[in-house]
Amino acid sequence: MKNILFTHSYFMQFDPKQWGIGLPYPPLGTITAAALMREQGYQVSLFDTMLLAGPEGVADAIKQSNARYLVVYDDGFNYLTKMCLTNMRQAAFRMIKIAKQMGCTVIVASSDSTDNYLKYLEEGADYVIIGEAEQTLLELVNQLEAGQTDIQQILGLAFFDKGKLTKTPGRPVMKDLDALPLAAWDLVDMPAYRDMWMKNAGYFSLNMGTTRGCPFKCNWCAKPIYGNRYNSRGVTHVVKELNLLINTYGAEHIWFCDDIFGLKPGWVAELAKQVQAAGLKFRFKIQSRADLLLEDDQIAALAAAGCENAWIGAESGSQKILDAMDKGTKIEQIKQATLLMKKHGIRPSFFIQFGYPGETREDIAKTIVMINELLPFEIGISVSYPLPGTLFYERVKEDLKAKANWTDSDEMAMMFHHAFPPAFYKQLHKYVHRNYHQHLAKYNFLQLIRKPFKADARRLKKALSILYYAPAALFEKMKLQQTEKAW
Repeated sequence: MKNILFTHSYFMQFDPKQWGIGLPYPPLGTITAAALMREQGYQVSLFDTMLLAGPEGVADAIKQSNARYLVVYDDGFNYLTKMCLTNMRQAAFRMIKIAKQMGCTVIVASSDSTDNYLKYLEEGADYVIIGEAEQTLLELVNQLEAGQTDIQQILGLAFFDKGKLTKTPGRPVMKDLDALPLAAWDLVDMPAYRDMWMKNAGYFSLNMGTTRGCPFKCNWCAKPIYGNRYNSRGVTHVVKELNLLINTYGAEHIWFCDDIFGLKPGWVAELAKQVQAAGLKFRFKIQSRADLLLEDDQIAALAAAGCENAWIGAESGSQKILDAMDKGTKIEQIKQATLLMKKHGIRPSFFIQFGYPGETREDIAKTIVMINELLPFEIGISVSYPLPGTLFYERVKEDLKAKANWTDSDEMAMMFHHAFPPAFYKQLHKYVHRNYHQHLAKYNFLQLIRKPFKADARRLKKALSILYYAPAALFEKMKLQQTEKAW
């Protein structure tokens, strides 16, 4: 029996914030592993939990697919899975139990199970894959199908052997990413994803990865799957997949979900060249760093390829905090990169992080000033979140005994002692967003006055939003001050 049912543990409905936004991406890591196993002769199917209400449906999926193996393979390209939200962990445990009751061999591969493999084994998983999983999964299933029980030579595994916990040495990460087949996009219910995107965004976006890993060493960033090695797909391989997503599945927009996009010298320029030669028309967003977006010709190439939005880990407007994070970037570089992207028509967006140890009220104020002055296209605000395997986690782990993970991505709980209470950061989040939109409205209002003949309905709407955001920001600021005083 060579039937494998793939699934993952991210249920968007268990994450109210993301469900409310309603912009889901298929589980890229999951369908990439499925494609590899299919290429090797296995029958594969997908129980995609992204849009489902709960894990119980896995029972029917096992019956329909006649699966011998259930592979709970989380999408390591999605930052939400790296957070190891407890709602999703419990859902994974439930699927493991159901599958075991139905006689399946259960294999788990995820960031959370890599860090907490014993918990998953105790919940009934037969095997947990540690780190990058495709090659380990293939070797493991091949061995099991051949009837061989001595699997201690397979790298990157944790399992119970005669009741004794066994963990084999780690597996080196893959270098030749082009050796992997394109993800099994045909397993995805594309109409369901498309409907949600069209309803909530007015266009259809799909996700792609062009690299794995990140060579930078921010001390709060966990890398349980791909580590510090940085490996890149070839441009031709990427363009082949772009052609599939755009011309077969109707994607108008792509999220390149790499931790760092286009770091390899000359890669972005070659992408722009091949995209234009192939006649592909699409827009995309990326994630990068401020210190990698300072060359005019590189930003021009990004724009030529179709980049419309670049998220950078700005994190803080305080150099002291950036240095404490081992971020390796300067405030001036954030400013330069922002201006350069705007010059080429790329929208810069900021990840902002509050609550890092040592942050003071003055540091917070500097971050707010930076946001107001640079006016990024979007901001994503979080509080510092300790992840296993990081220096930051080691510094605060004694505070994490009562709670080490959020239940969902909107929880925003501070899980370690800090200068301000959790209620302060909740209110700070509201205030910074309102204040940011107030300054955006003010900017558009001034542009309307200076260039009235270039006004359109969109700019007029943004300018008039100052009538809402100015009093709203003042109200949230007063509540923030009250929260601070109460503390």
